[in-house]
Amino acid sequence: MGCVFFFTCCPLPISFRLWLFCGWGGGGGGAGPPPRLSDHVLRVLSLIGISVPTFWLALVAFYVFFFRLQVTPGSGRIDPGMTPPPQVTGLYTVDALLSGRWDVFSSAVGHLAAPALVLALYTIGLLTRFTRSAVLEVLGQDYVRAARAKGLPGRVVLFRYVLRPALVPVITVAGLAFGSLLSGTVLVEAVFAWPGVGQYAYKSATTLDLPAVMGVGLVVGVVYLVINLVVDVLYGVIDPRVRVS
Repeated sequence: MGCVFFFTCCPLPISFRLWLFCGWGGGGGGAGPPPRLSDHVLRVLSLIGISVPTFWLALVAFYVFFFRLQVTPGSGRIDPGMTPPPQVTGLYTVDALLSGRWDVFSSAVGHLAAPALVLALYTIGLLTRFTRSAVLEVLGQDYVRAARAKGLPGRVVLFRYVLRPALVPVITVAGLAFGSLLSGTVLVEAVFAWPGVGQYAYKSATTLDLPAVMGVGLVVGVVYLVINLVVDVLYGVIDPRVRVS
């Protein structure tokens, strides 16, 4: 159980950074008035990201980028002809770096790209829409109008005066979305033959291995609890009013 959880944790941090950077930056950049072409494009892309099922997107990505274009490696954690690095942590990327196996490291990173991107796309669309709504609400505040009246550039007003107050509802959604990534890994791991928690939970359920199923549920529950605790702490870091209250 510990090994498969670490295997699942390989693509999740990459997915987290992708959707946090793209969703927060895209939602904030697409909310400034007046509406521009980029704003409409971001809204369409975020709607597509929310609407497309993850398992279908994984199949399409595997077919297009591996089978047709051959720009990404196939399924598994490394190329079939390569020998895994000596096991230290169980993560091929880290173990390859520790052993100096740069060819294995590049292969492991390449195999992480497609699953991480597929897992990130849905949350990028969700986070973009929430960030845009929160930014539009903050843009109408008096201190934002005062900053604009002082002649500050629009980018300075957006990133210094608007995005931080708009982060409070966004990090709530981000925390829940990060926890939901674990549930979205089941079919994605099946498509990319990734031996993680999703595959482990599926095989345990089909073989009626009840202790393993309860273990997966316990792990996912602990992850949700930890993430919600981190989100509550971040409330005080982002908004001083929460610390005072």
